[in-house]
Amino acid sequence: MKRGVLTAIVIGGMLSGCVAYEVPPRGHGAYQGGPYQRDRDRDGIPDRVDRDRDGDGVRNSQDLRPNDPRRY
Repeated sequence: MKRGVLTAIVIGGMLSGCVAYEVPPRGHGAYQGGPYQRDRDRDGIPDRVDRDRDGDGVRNSQDLRPNDPRRY
């Protein structure tokens, strides 16, 4: 009996760290993005609504290369 209880405790201890859970999608405010939405600058705002999608500090409308953070 003691051996069975000890075995159950050991197996329970080994499995206690094994937890599977779903990772929630990253988002920013109302822009809760799904897992397949691209975010080049990783600021939490999907590229389709991000005003500066490459994160270089220049708005997409004024940026000659809005997808390249090394060039303005």
